[in-house]
Amino acid sequence: MKQLLKAMKDVWKLIVLFLLILFAFSYAMFQGGFVSWFLFYSFLPFALYALGLSFYSLNDFKVERILPKTEFNAGEQAVITLKITRRTAFPLLYLIIEDEMSEQLQHARKSNEAKRLLFPGFQKEMSLQYRINSLPRGEHFFASIRVKTGDLLGLIEKEKQAPAKSRMIVYPAYEEIIYKPMAHHYDQGMTASKERVQRDTSMAIGIREYQPGDRFSWINWKATAKRNDIMTKEFEQRQSHDVYILMDCAPDSRFEAIVSFTASIARAILRKGAQTGFLTSAETRTAFPIRGGEAHQLQLFYHLAKIKDDSQAAVDRVLEAEHFLLQQNSQLMVITAKLTKALIEKASFFTSKKGIVTIFLMKNEDEAPSRDELLLKTSANARGIRVVLVHNGQFADVFSGVSK
Repeated sequence: MKQLLKAMKDVWKLIVLFLLILFAFSYAMFQGGFVSWFLFYSFLPFALYALGLSFYSLNDFKVERILPKTEFNAGEQAVITLKITRRTAFPLLYLIIEDEMSEQLQHARKSNEAKRLLFPGFQKEMSLQYRINSLPRGEHFFASIRVKTGDLLGLIEKEKQAPAKSRMIVYPAYEEIIYKPMAHHYDQGMTASKERVQRDTSMAIGIREYQPGDRFSWINWKATAKRNDIMTKEFEQRQSHDVYILMDCAPDSRFEAIVSFTASIARAILRKGAQTGFLTSAETRTAFPIRGGEAHQLQLFYHLAKIKDDSQAAVDRVLEAEHFLLQQNSQLMVITAKLTKALIEKASFFTSKKGIVTIFLMKNEDEAPSRDELLLKTSANARGIRVVLVHNGQFADVFSGVSK
């Protein structure tokens, strides 16, 4: 329907152009004199150009978008290049180029650099660049490039949406953190453990079937030959340095800071040599098993790039519903911007079962905790739950005072 209306509009403009030419010629013929013919011949070049432009097709254009790379971190700058080529050198008085992008990127632009006015003339190749100074976190898509031209009288206008699909992933910004595993002491609360993270394989207590991730040196060859199936040694489980992270996805103005801190601490844990699991309960629940390595970090960062603060449940309700967390042989970390009595009660249950629970309370750069939050922090410490205040932009200070 839209295409039909557009075609009718173009036909009507062409009819109007012919009528104007006819009226100008009729006026010169019947009026006579220098002035009337001067007006006719002055109008004729503009009319003929508009007539020629009406038969010129923008399908002659080929557009290309060049991204410097497809993966960025939030806050980085991106310089995007648009290249336009055409086969014929029909003279164009002006050309409007506009890059169609996601709504997030449109809001991130401080100026309308992605929309430019060019004067190509007879040029067959053109290029322009624009920049986005501070990329927002997320997965962004570019759909097409809009090309528009016309004549000086405004009678004939040509427009085309040239498909040019591109994708850009912007991972959350992170800070360098030196992670210190927390060990539990009976009368001294929690302290930072300075020992190197490693798994103890000195004491085998049995055998079990091989599982993906088991080391080659753990294989029990005698049991493997006897059972005709790969069997590995099962070792005594000591204190685990693995961490399971629960991130609060409830709507909050500090959500971007929560995402950035989560990315920072997950990266620090994995670089330390420990393993981490991850759980978010936004509009859809997503859980990652406890793993380590670069590939696991990339999965977590990709998920954090797309996560939104659209959870319908408070973090204490999520903690109550996720019973599988009790079966994890790992420390539990909860990252949130809201400290509540219900969260303390739910976390204390995990403390009695698992031993170590840490709640990271996110604050803005110069934001101080409220009186109620300080009282809840004291109550949490009395129950064996450590509450750590985290200020945006000061992530590196989080573990500096863990042992104090």
